[in-house]
Amino acid sequence: MITIKEHCTAEIIEKKSRFIAYLFYIESPEQAENFLAQIRKQHYNASHNCYAYQIGQRDEIQRFSDDGEPQGTAGKPILEVLKGIPLSNTLIIITRYFGGTLLGTGGLVRAYGRAAKEGVRQAILIKKVLVQVYQLECEYTLFGKVEYLLKSEHYNIRHVDYTNMVSVTVEVLVEETDKFKKWIIDKTNAEVSLYEQQVETIDVPFTPTKL
Repeated sequence: MITIKEHCTAEIIEKKSRFIAYLFYIESPEQAENFLAQIRKQHYNASHNCYAYQIGQRDEIQRFSDDGEPQGTAGKPILEVLKGIPLSNTLIIITRYFGGTLLGTGGLVRAYGRAAKEGVRQAILIKKVLVQVYQLECEYTLFGKVEYLLKSEHYNIRHVDYTNMVSVTVEVLVEETDKFKKWIIDKTNAEVSLYEQQVETIDVPFTPTKL
């Protein structure tokens, strides 16, 4: 699941109209309503506070609102930005202050979409992934090779303990565990001991290929 790490804001100007984007991490429609209430209170004199959000591992919950703008010109373009990544458990609110020039339906669609994209560009995006934590034990003479192997394949080494043996704590994507076990045993001629620890959800940085 891809989402945002923390709340962020961005702003664009389109023909003197201000479009202020707010992004929030949410886990329920109730949280979305609370953030909406905050923004509506903060921008009580704004022309519109339009929004869209997605919630769930498969984005089972989707909501959007044009908040008085012509139908389909605000909430849906915001939602399309969320779906395009796809960005989950995320609420985007775009506050508009009318600048005196009508943008037309096409202009509104482009402006709300551009404001949503600018908000996403300012956000720190993360991907939540499941990892199996392993403890590897080996002799001191083998540790250099083990460390090199793990780093060369970009496995994240959490910690190294030096006792009578060297103990390495490493993270492996859950879907790659079988491949990892075979690989490390083959590469070390079965001279390491491998112990499964806990399964955890971790956050890794994410950069969209296009926006």
